[in-house]
Amino acid sequence: MPSTHDIATFSDDEPPEGESPWVVAPVVEPIEIVEPDPSWPDAFETIASRVRSALGARALLVEHVGSTSVPGLPAKPVIDVDLIVASSHVEAAWAPALESVGFVLTVREPWWHEHRMMKLAAPRAHLHVFSPDAPEPWKHRIFRDHLTRDADDRARYARVKREAASHATHGAETMMEYNARKQAVIREIYERAFRAAGVAP
Repeated sequence: MPSTHDIATFSDDEPPEGESPWVVAPVVEPIEIVEPDPSWPDAFETIASRVRSALGARALLVEHVGSTSVPGLPAKPVIDVDLIVASSHVEAAWAPALESVGFVLTVREPWWHEHRMMKLAAPRAHLHVFSPDAPEPWKHRIFRDHLTRDADDRARYARVKREAASHATHGAETMMEYNARKQAVIREIYERAFRAAGVAP
């Protein structure tokens, strides 16, 4: 497990010079925020079952995170999933098995907690792959659980998501630019979530 300091600390490092996180180049498309869909938990279970069937014991943890994991929160209709494996940088141990059931390796970030991201077309999903000592999955769960409990922050986050999606769509921005538009409010909410969880930077 990472330290509480690491969990509560954000890393905004850019890729090293000459490096790109993209294995598959991103496509700029409209960012759609939809009302909460009661089928999202079932979609997660379908995805998780596919991951576990492909990896067996190598799937140490499969967790529903992101906005679709928070009841009552509007979201992009894409299921975010955190997958913990023994060593995310050893792609040969997990990527081929997931590729065989439809996942596509899209992002590789060795400089950022050895994060990898795979996409699935149906159900639409982003599968984030980390090792056990990565702090990011802990952040995701703390954020999810805080928004589930706190109606005011849930409403605040819904507003900023809709505003950011509108700006990003009209400006033909990438998903990373959309995420940047939300960052200030996200960090404010994280501060409250960390305090509530007893995690201090």
